[in-house]
Amino acid sequence: MKDVITIGEAMIVFDPNTTGPMKFVGGFEKKIGGAELNLVLGCARLGLKTGYISALGNDEFGKHIHNFARGEGIDVSQVKFVDGYPTSLNFKEIMEDGSTRTFYYRDKSPTLTLSADDLDEEYFKQAKILHITGIYPAIGPDHIQVIHRAIELAKQNNMMISFDPNIRLRMWSKEEARRVLSEILPRVDILLAGDEEMDIIIGESDPAKIIEEMKALGISFIAIKQGDKGSVGYWNGEILASPPVKASKVVDTVGAGDGFNSGILYGLLHEWSLERTLHFANTIGSMVVSVKGDNEGLPYYEDVQAKLGEVERIER
Repeated sequence: MKDVITIGEAMIVFDPNTTGPMKFVGGFEKKIGGAELNLVLGCARLGLKTGYISALGNDEFGKHIHNFARGEGIDVSQVKFVDGYPTSLNFKEIMEDGSTRTFYYRDKSPTLTLSADDLDEEYFKQAKILHITGIYPAIGPDHIQVIHRAIELAKQNNMMISFDPNIRLRMWSKEEARRVLSEILPRVDILLAGDEEMDIIIGESDPAKIIEEMKALGISFIAIKQGDKGSVGYWNGEILASPPVKASKVVDTVGAGDGFNSGILYGLLHEWSLERTLHFANTIGSMVVSVKGDNEGLPYYEDVQAKLGEVERIER
């Protein structure tokens, strides 16, 4: 039985060797990214059993991603290789303060070959949580039907649906995102969203008002991410603001939300209190931003314990 499965697009990420505007960067380092892959990677490092549904180009980049995910303990039995569709790429621009911009090269994504019929119901029978994001349906219109079929299979097999809107305005407009993602919200059990994203979807950024509207839709767990302001959560009738955990140094903000999400799902699966779950997730987010790379900062469980002071780490 897997704890968390997801469906999404993995990419090769080219990280700049220097900070500053991309037009002045002289070289890049090849890494791996993709929000959904980051999520199950974060969960796997915490000790959860994870699975990934996707398609990769039948090329050297695709094989590299496949081997990397498999090596991290993620089940990749539902990942296929596709001829004629190159593995997607993105190039990052990182400024001195850790802020980033991303430039995508994913117009002919291998995931465009996936259809709703490709989803294996047996795979959904063997998992507890399906995590989805707003990135996958933004890649192509056919992906919307794939996501809805995945939700249907999850519901039929008593899985919880975890959803991060993860709005990428380089991929679609605010109007398109609002239309598609607002249709997904009523079917969600766990909402993991940024306050700015919810402003796009429902026209509201106040966490208290967001929580009230989402409760009315029947969403049972809600976490509103507020970056360096911490997070606000709702669970079992309780609303709680969790203060931020200060990062040792902010060098790259990409992947922090995915790390936060992995911490929330870990806490839920282990039936922790809302306070403990939010603090655990905030801690992971702060650890991710202190490391350059989309997922290099995603910690193992013992790393989080050390950060929280729950165990003593002997350095030398």
